[in-house]
Amino acid sequence: MSDLRFQQPDDDVALRDWQYVHNVIIPTHILSMDEIRERAQRNHLEVAYLGDVLVGCSTVRPPSDDTLTATVIARVLARHRGHGFGEELYARGLSRARELGAEVIETVILSSNEDGLRFARKHGFTEIERYLLPGETIPWIDLRLA
Repeated sequence: MSDLRFQQPDDDVALRDWQYVHNVIIPTHILSMDEIRERAQRNHLEVAYLGDVLVGCSTVRPPSDDTLTATVIARVLARHRGHGFGEELYARGLSRARELGAEVIETVILSSNEDGLRFARKHGFTEIERYLLPGETIPWIDLRLA
């Protein structure tokens, strides 16, 4: 384990850090602070720091009653990849999803994020759907943990 520090974004500073990581990694789907505040109400969000340096963020969408499927998303800024930080974010997200009662784990990745796709496949995820959101030109990929 590294010296990563994890924080649920419960103030504007941490919410802006979560927003920054999301918007850098997913530039086709920029989120406003209001959208992030709303997501923080329904999802489990975390921000990861190495000391005071922002490294990444994660999202766990809790399982719904009818499917028991949770979505786990780990994002690491490019300059911090390859150091195991994604592993830690993913493991924490997976653990949280299981605590929430998930029996099926999925993730979603922008198809242009080759590092993210490699990471997901390395961890046993397989593609289940590819689609475009309205007004976007880069497909999203839903993957399920096999």
